[in-house]
Amino acid sequence: MALFDKAWARQTGGQFVLRIEDTDRNRLVEGSEQQIYDSLEWLGLGPDESPLVGGPYAPYKQSERLDTYRPFVDQLIADGHAYYCWCSSERLADLRKQRADAHSPETGYDRLCLGMTREERAKLPGFTETPVVRMHIPDDVELGFHDLIRGDVRAPHPDDQVILKADGFPTYHMAVVVDDHLMGIDTVVRGEEWISSTPKHLLLYKWLGWQAPQFAHMPLLRNTDKSKISKRKNPAARLMWFREQGYLPEALRNFLQLLAYPTLAEGQEMESYESFISRFRWEDISTGGPVFDTAKLDWLNGMYIRSLDAGGLADRVLAYAVEAGQLTDPSDDDVATLRAAMPLVQERLTLLSEAVPKLAFLLEPDEELGFDEDSVAKLKGDPTAITAAAIEALCDLEDFTAEPIQAALRAGICEAMGIKPRVAFAPIRVGVTGSRVSPPLFESMEILGRDSTLTRLRRFAETLAR
Repeated sequence: MALFDKAWARQTGGQFVLRIEDTDRNRLVEGSEQQIYDSLEWLGLGPDESPLVGGPYAPYKQSERLDTYRPFVDQLIADGHAYYCWCSSERLADLRKQRADAHSPETGYDRLCLGMTREERAKLPGFTETPVVRMHIPDDVELGFHDLIRGDVRAPHPDDQVILKADGFPTYHMAVVVDDHLMGIDTVVRGEEWISSTPKHLLLYKWLGWQAPQFAHMPLLRNTDKSKISKRKNPAARLMWFREQGYLPEALRNFLQLLAYPTLAEGQEMESYESFISRFRWEDISTGGPVFDTAKLDWLNGMYIRSLDAGGLADRVLAYAVEAGQLTDPSDDDVATLRAAMPLVQERLTLLSEAVPKLAFLLEPDEELGFDEDSVAKLKGDPTAITAAAIEALCDLEDFTAEPIQAALRAGICEAMGIKPRVAFAPIRVGVTGSRVSPPLFESMEILGRDSTLTRLRRFAETLAR
């Protein structure tokens, strides 16, 4: 929602407003508000007005605006558009059960309290001292409206919606209408699950004498099984999960653009947000319930990683590694090593989180490097003789860079011993990196330097001799 909301605000010279709608006190989750701020900031979708940024219509948290709503509720009651309801939760639960048992199509409130005084209602069963306030929906309520994405839409007939709860907090339906009007909101972007509520909201605008905004109801993201995406089923529903996994914010933002807006500029899948904003149109949004498949995101993230220069990627990897706990207080030598080694793995990365594990052997002290037992067991030929020949070939090599290293090993092992490179270099790779699978060998040896390379090979030779 924020992605498309901000695109529209930028394209039209408007303001993107973030309001915290926290009037449902039973559903508050500690830390969720901060997660909203952090997620939008990380994705580059920070609002122009919000509880943190401020703005001309502060406060932007509905729980801090309770005095704002009550006069409008009282006005609706005085005009006959709303009424008090003293029905207890138990009475409402019994009503739902009776209807279900009778297979009744009725689902809304039965208007028992409509037209009653408190004293009259108190004489009937299912009474509670503290009432709620409900809208009095007319039978001829207009159910159709124009949606920026879907065109002309028709919603089901609404029931008498609660607009003020017993605790004095307004429901979403009341608060959002009041706030959108007072804050000058002219375009509301929200999920398609709110289509059924729009006639109620339009009624409130009409009753209060206000101009209604435009509505754009976005399609809901789906899991690969087509079910609605949720935090209970899919950890990816929590945006900061992507940061924790090592995704780039620009890749995730681009991926979200593609999900609901598949029309691409000049057939390109990688597209900046600025380009997206310039060509954005509500009517081009796909309403088909896009599937959130991380396989496509992985591919796109890899493309973005490869588009970075090595220095920029190294900065991203270092920042991620420290935040994720992969590196604790890296030394200057560690930082220099990672910067030098980044070109070795850049083409092989899908996530930032993969870089440090792939390069961990370069950061290990020579005396602590472990040699993978399975890798050692799968070596062919005579690993002991090959390792000894490698040490001899490299001992006096003055230019310890990738090409001379490779030339010296080919001459000292492949040619001198008549061994194919694939067999000859495998023991050296295990001795230097600890595994048969690693980034490019000769470039890794160059980064390690001659002393560290020889120290590791001698330790490996001792391991083989045991």
